[in-house]
Amino acid sequence: MPLPPQIQFPRIVLSRLTIVLVGTLVAILALVGLLSITRDTPVSFVLPVEPDDRPPVIAEPEFARTMELFTGLHLEPGNTVQQLLNGDGTYPVLWRDLRAAQRSITVQMYYSLPSTVADTLQAILIERARAGVRVLLLLDAFGSQNLGEEWQKALTDAGVQVRLLRPLHWWTLHKAANRSHVRVVVVDGRIGYTGGFGLADYWLGSGRRKDEWREANVRFTGPAVQALQAAFAIGWAEATGVLLTGQLLNPRNSAAHAPTARVAARDTTSSGAAPPATAAGQSPADTVPAIRTAVAGLLFTQPTEGSTGAERFFALTIAGAQKRLWIANSYFVPNDDFRRLLAQAAKRGVDVRILTVSHQTDVITTRFAARAHYESLLMSGVRIWEYQPTMMHAKTIVADGVFGTIGSINFDNRSMAFNNESALVVLDETFAGEMEQAFEEDLRHSKQILLPEFRRRGIGQRILEQGATLLSRLL
Repeated sequence: MPLPPQIQFPRIVLSRLTIVLVGTLVAILALVGLLSITRDTPVSFVLPVEPDDRPPVIAEPEFARTMELFTGLHLEPGNTVQQLLNGDGTYPVLWRDLRAAQRSITVQMYYSLPSTVADTLQAILIERARAGVRVLLLLDAFGSQNLGEEWQKALTDAGVQVRLLRPLHWWTLHKAANRSHVRVVVVDGRIGYTGGFGLADYWLGSGRRKDEWREANVRFTGPAVQALQAAFAIGWAEATGVLLTGQLLNPRNSAAHAPTARVAARDTTSSGAAPPATAAGQSPADTVPAIRTAVAGLLFTQPTEGSTGAERFFALTIAGAQKRLWIANSYFVPNDDFRRLLAQAAKRGVDVRILTVSHQTDVITTRFAARAHYESLLMSGVRIWEYQPTMMHAKTIVADGVFGTIGSINFDNRSMAFNNESALVVLDETFAGEMEQAFEEDLRHSKQILLPEFRRRGIGQRILEQGATLLSRLL
């Protein structure tokens, strides 16, 4: 039996009102989500309060102090540092250190694939765990999702503690864009590794052939290692609810474990040179070369609303460079503010060089977004090269012959605003010199982008570049 008209009318109005309210709520939530995953960082300028003053210069002591205050980076003396280039320069040294572990191993990785590299790490960690070493492995749940349950189970069965960081669930979708891009390996609380490497076979090789990625990593000892261990502990606490402390992971006296310490000392110099052979009748300790130490610190950044540590680090570095600023970065998509800072550096006479990917990139959208702004950068005096042999995955900065950094931080909005990141920062002329040599060698395998030639690119390329810029905050 149909309802009277006076009853039907309110019900129709109520139904339509409900639809409008629900639709409005969905639109608001969608807008909030869109703004959340496209947020930017706010720093536009680095300016002193007084007009006749200037930002701190890299080569002056004030720069290190300012960097500490603005980013939480602690630069301390007493570190040894070794630049490790590509898989050939990284994995043999890393595997040796891990196999020599006596007390603890902590590893945190972002990207992992079933591979020889992953299987080698698995075998070493299993062997060390069975030998009584405390082994902790933390994997980003998104970046390492392709490692199967059997791979992880073999580790846990041997006593390795394996945890996934930030697993994806429907109730955590609002945080899905925030990943941990950090690379951590710490052996016995004394030897640290960070950089851009991961667990996949394209990180093997020389970095000069196709499918052998060009990479930069760093091995170090000294006070900076405990900061790297703390970065791991922060991730572990998030994944497990347990904040790890104590001398097993953070030994107060690294000399307490003399055999392991001697191995590290023999194999590591600031220049990465091979150690001298042991003469007959001499103990290893008698032949340990004098190791020159460097001022260094571990930069660890986390996403937050507003200005971030990664953003302030890049801004202060660009503003503080006076002579040379050489940046190698695989995902070079600086926003308007950072392009302005780079242009200002070039215009004040700084030799600004950018080394980034060519068509060999693994993320073509990022390259198109970067190339959309090449012309304005080139016109300002910034020079740009694209690495030709293979994917260039390194993330390094070397400036003014005294400042060098190697880590995981990309020059894009994702690293600035969304990711946990790590990098070793070194104030040392010799180390900076070694980084400059590596950079110049890479330029010999790269193509310089020249403005007249670049302007002749086709309309199709220009359309793709402009389209990619619409996604630049997501890259």
